[in-house]
Amino acid sequence: MPSNDGPTPWKVIEMTDMTETPTPQKGGLAKRLPLLVILTAAVVGAFTLKDYLSFQALAENREALIAFRDANYLLTVLAFMAAYVVIVAFSLPGATIATLTGGFLFATFPGALFNVTAATMGATAIFLAARMGFGESLGKKLESSDGTIKKIKDGIDENQWSMLFLIRLVPAVPFFIANLLPSFLEVPLHRFVVSTFLGIIPGAVVYTSVGAGLGEVFARGETPNLGIIFEPHILLPILGLCALAALPILLKAVRGKEGL
Repeated sequence: MPSNDGPTPWKVIEMTDMTETPTPQKGGLAKRLPLLVILTAAVVGAFTLKDYLSFQALAENREALIAFRDANYLLTVLAFMAAYVVIVAFSLPGATIATLTGGFLFATFPGALFNVTAATMGATAIFLAARMGFGESLGKKLESSDGTIKKIKDGIDENQWSMLFLIRLVPAVPFFIANLLPSFLEVPLHRFVVSTFLGIIPGAVVYTSVGAGLGEVFARGETPNLGIIFEPHILLPILGLCALAALPILLKAVRGKEGL
């Protein structure tokens, strides 16, 4: 005789599993999709855009770029910044060339401002994509871990501002790595944006000023000195800023305190 008491407990469990199991999988894929798109674009761009985003391409199109800028200044600024954001957001080759172009088209100032703003926007896009895809889950795993890994994460958490400025100021840290690493350490968005904007100013000003002098370089048929940032009169002040950024960490270690 049929029962009117509803489905048996094992049927309820089975129905719940059937309806709820696919949701996390779909959600997980959706979260990882932006980062996967970025990584795919980076790989494809590395092989297909190398010749288009190069110093040679800039030299060959310099007159057309200047003419367009003179006729459409605001449109040139917007188009340049949009292109810069895309280059950084998708980790395409040519970020250095884009910085030089900013100086070539708009002088050291406001060129440096355009470069820093666009680079920060592109970096923020990578940061958000990485944090959405893997950062949140990885951060939770690190937080719930113990031993050496947990101590390292706690040390970074206690000195987030200093660490963020350090990875931006040190020329040896690739920009792509500096964008990804904070996303895995649960760095708040506002800290990432502020430290990125301020931290890349020294390097951006140097390369933008090199770009501002490209007219003379083109006239001589030469290539710009991109290693200028490692020359003593440029590198030493940047290392001084690195020392200032590391000072709070050093003081905490010496005093054995958690905060200043």
